[in-house]
Amino acid sequence: MTAIKHALQRDIFTPNDERLLGIVNVCKAGKKKKNCFLCATVTTERPVQVKVVKVKKSDKGDFYKRQLTWELRDLTEVDAKDASKENPEFDLHFEKVYRWVASSTAEKNSFISCIWKLNQRYLRKKVEFVNVSSQLLEESVPSGESQSVAGGDEDALDDYQELSTREEQDIEGMMEVCEDAISNAEAFAEQLSRELQVLDGNYMDLSKGHIRALQEGDLMSPKGIEACINASEALSQCMNVALRPGHEKLMAVTQQQLLFAELRDTFARRLTNHLNNVFVHQGHDQSSTLSQHTAELTLPKHSPLHRDLLRYAKLMEWLKNTHREKYEGLSRTYVDYMSRLYEREIKDFFEVAKIKMAGTTKEAKGKFGLHGSSGKLTGSTSSLNKLTVQGANSRRSQSSSLLDMGNMSASDLDVADRTKFDKIFEQVLSELEPLCLAEQDFISKFFKLQQHPTVTPPLPETEELDGGTPSRVAPQAEHRHSLSSEKDLVRLMMNKIFQSIETELNSLIALGDKIDSFNSLYMLVKMSHHVWTAENVDPASYLSTTLGNVLVTVKRNFDKCISGQIRQMEEVKISKKSKVGILLFVTNFEEFAELAETIFRNAERRGDLDKAYVKLIRAVFVNVEKVANESQKTPRDVVMMENFHKIFSTLSRLKISCLDSERREAKHKYTDHLQSYVINSLGQPLEKLNHFFEGVEARVAQGVREEEVSYQLAFNKQELRKVIKEYPGKEVKKGLDNLYKKVDKHLCEEESLLQVVWHSMQDEFIRQYKHFEDLIGRCYPGSGITMEFTIQDMLEYFSSIAQSH
Repeated sequence: MTAIKHALQRDIFTPNDERLLGIVNVCKAGKKKKNCFLCATVTTERPVQVKVVKVKKSDKGDFYKRQLTWELRDLTEVDAKDASKENPEFDLHFEKVYRWVASSTAEKNSFISCIWKLNQRYLRKKVEFVNVSSQLLEESVPSGESQSVAGGDEDALDDYQELSTREEQDIEGMMEVCEDAISNAEAFAEQLSRELQVLDGNYMDLSKGHIRALQEGDLMSPKGIEACINASEALSQCMNVALRPGHEKLMAVTQQQLLFAELRDTFARRLTNHLNNVFVHQGHDQSSTLSQHTAELTLPKHSPLHRDLLRYAKLMEWLKNTHREKYEGLSRTYVDYMSRLYEREIKDFFEVAKIKMAGTTKEAKGKFGLHGSSGKLTGSTSSLNKLTVQGANSRRSQSSSLLDMGNMSASDLDVADRTKFDKIFEQVLSELEPLCLAEQDFISKFFKLQQHPTVTPPLPETEELDGGTPSRVAPQAEHRHSLSSEKDLVRLMMNKIFQSIETELNSLIALGDKIDSFNSLYMLVKMSHHVWTAENVDPASYLSTTLGNVLVTVKRNFDKCISGQIRQMEEVKISKKSKVGILLFVTNFEEFAELAETIFRNAERRGDLDKAYVKLIRAVFVNVEKVANESQKTPRDVVMMENFHKIFSTLSRLKISCLDSERREAKHKYTDHLQSYVINSLGQPLEKLNHFFEGVEARVAQGVREEEVSYQLAFNKQELRKVIKEYPGKEVKKGLDNLYKKVDKHLCEEESLLQVVWHSMQDEFIRQYKHFEDLIGRCYPGSGITMEFTIQDMLEYFSSIAQSH
């Protein structure tokens, strides 16, 4: 309540030349609890006016505003409800009855006592005090003693006091500067009364308790700190009273100012020394060792320190307003020692993360050069292409790119390791985020860097924000800092305290990228999400800025991963002795897409993946065509048909909307090359028959009437029968069987297109058979010539051949 009282005096009553003598925290009886304060005040100018003022805390800020004011002379009755029992309720009768409930009976009694004293001293009117203990009123006016109002010695109102020697000297000094007033005794008496009242009211109320707290108060215990806060606020209030012309020449004023200045300097030294010791001790604290946090990969929490230090926040604000140089010195000390502490903790934390990420064996550490926190990674590129890491009971291969997987199947890929990496990386970010936010929040509150837009920054005398050699801050830089916003100042302090975080994060990212370039997908999603979260909290915060910088590196690694895959597609070589089948980069695109769709589900950076998809799929299309053109063992149509069927299946299954046009294009290429392959391959079993009917169609095209074709020597009925006899059912089946074997050699097992191709060939054969029958019917009408096998025979040939293989 003391702090509130000082705040109300400073903000509400001092500007109106009033003194706050009594206060009670109340709410209206019978209504929803909305607290306010009833204040008993007197004016500093005569004639003295006594008032009761209702003050309420503003809904839109941490300040108080005046609501209602009543003159004490209008008060007719005070009803305390019960004189014998504790009861916080009481009524004040002005023009109407106001019913109140105090926060405590003690506060109510103190306030009523204050009202009684003020009435006795200034008004002496008939005010009824109902249900008030007579003992309470009697104790308020001890015989022959000063009347104390509201129980506070700093607010004592005396009926009469003899002038001290110092006050006599002040009066003499006043008379010297007020010679004109002496001729008018009444005017001089009035002025003298006012001046003495100001001195008494504004300079003589720093209690012995406050002086003792400033000189030797305990800065360790909560009670002692609270006493020091109250004393420092009271001292500031005394020192900030506006002097009227002539007051500065009064000896009492001068002596009092010297006393206050000495108290201020003494307390500032005590406070600075105490907090310096706290910072130094914390900076050297070795209790948070690596072993305590290794297993769970966590950072030590600093909330206990923050909680303890925030008890001094009001004192720091006092120091900031009264001793700027000591305030800035404390800021430098805090930044210096806390940066050392955080550097040790962060170094240990990232060392554990790297060990967990790469494995715990000597081989893994040697591969990656996990020596210290400098982030330097050793090991050749070739050793990273196929890194072998010893697990607990297994030996597994991790790939560094999509095309480094050799002949491994998708089931052999170490998904567990990638999941482990993702969890470790997320844990690192999840630990750093609250650490930085908590420290930034503490700095803002403790150093009071949230309230004013422009102040001189509490920065160290030397800056090492870029990690370079410390250099003295130039005057121009100091001037720029003084014009910076408080958020900029907080961020500069954070940069110094956490100067190692960005370096350590980049080192960890480099390690993850070398272990497996697929990790760049995980890192892009995780880092993007944490940047997005940090920007929503505060886009200008240290955390947001730092994670944003690191995100640039992660995105660069992601782009490098995509470019590397495209480059390896372009460099792919195929065997001249074996069939092509499904190209490795087509299979790897499928794996990449499956993994990416899982990782980027609901991710903020989906647009980056879509752009990468388009680049990759265009490269896949181009290089499938390139391989098909260069293939010697496998027909071009087969390479195109199989690989574009695989691409079409992948895109149809994954439903990647940005690749819809590529999905349609893949289907078109697949069907075109399937048809081309079927037609080109099927002409061989009935080659002579094909050539014969091609000649027939050529004659018709030259103008020979269809019914007259049989009169052409090379295409008469006898020649037709001769060609047909060369293809009995047995020979046709044998030819189809050879065709099946040839197709089987061309096609790969992975895509399982053999039956699709065989069925398409059956449909094409039937189409050709019907075409031959149609030509016979039109060009050799009534001849009775037919093929030596029927469509039903042909269906049985195709079926039995497919079943026999």
